Amino acid sequence: MKKEIKYYEFERWFFNHRPNNFSPAGLRSLYDYFEDYEKDTGESVEFDPIALCVEFTEYENLKEFKENYTADEYQKIDDINKLSDYTQVISSENNESFIILDF
Repeated sequence: MKKEIKYYEFERWFFNHRPNNFSPAGLRSLYDYFEDYEKDTGESVEFDPIALCVEFTEYENLKEFKENYTADEYQKIDDINKLSDYTQVISSENNESFIILDF
């Protein structure tokens, strides 16, 4: 049994239960990412918000990312395109912020 989640429900769940996990722009980007994934692959994605909170992290900019990932190889990353060599990167409407699949 599956239920399709519209953006409003997706956004409301996070605002009500995990308001500090993702910014409004980040939520929109994350939702759009999974919508595109479903269209591109023909596979349904289960809405598991706790897993999303554990597996994905939003960063305001590369500086903030580097504060969490301190290994020398990550300190050399100077743009989001290079970061995508290591993990899935979801760009946000805000030019500097982005979401990554944690690794």
